[in-house]
Amino acid sequence: MKIAIGCDHAGLELKEKVKDILARWGNEVVDFGTNSKDSVDYPDYGFKVARAVATGEAERGIAICWTGNGMCIVTNKVKGIRAGFALNSDMAYYTRLHNNANVLVLSQKYTNMEQLEDILKNFLETEFEGGRHLRRIDKIQAVEEEAPT
Repeated sequence: MKIAIGCDHAGLELKEKVKDILARWGNEVVDFGTNSKDSVDYPDYGFKVARAVATGEAERGIAICWTGNGMCIVTNKVKGIRAGFALNSDMAYYTRLHNNANVLVLSQKYTNMEQLEDILKNFLETEFEGGRHLRRIDKIQAVEEEAPT
């Protein structure tokens, strides 16, 4: 799977761990940065990840910052993105199963590192359940279409 990944300076350590895991599993990882601990603005990197997924350049995306909140806000501003924030494997499972998330948001500070591989596995391998959840996704997309750009 082709996966876009990006972080701010506060998410760099976790991004590197995630990249190693994804590569070990045979995924193609497109790294949008940042690649140092010098202070940067998280929207610059979150937008790159989200746009790569929205345009089809990548199948999924992963965005990381200190708490995850900033990246969640940023990535969900891009049309076609449903970014889900996951602190544990259960949250990652349900953000795919019920919300059909195409971007996973992680927190450098709060992510349960003992569950990191399970979080990633659930995000990448869980299929969207559809059914009643599709109706809800359709409502989100309808509002997205109405929103001014």
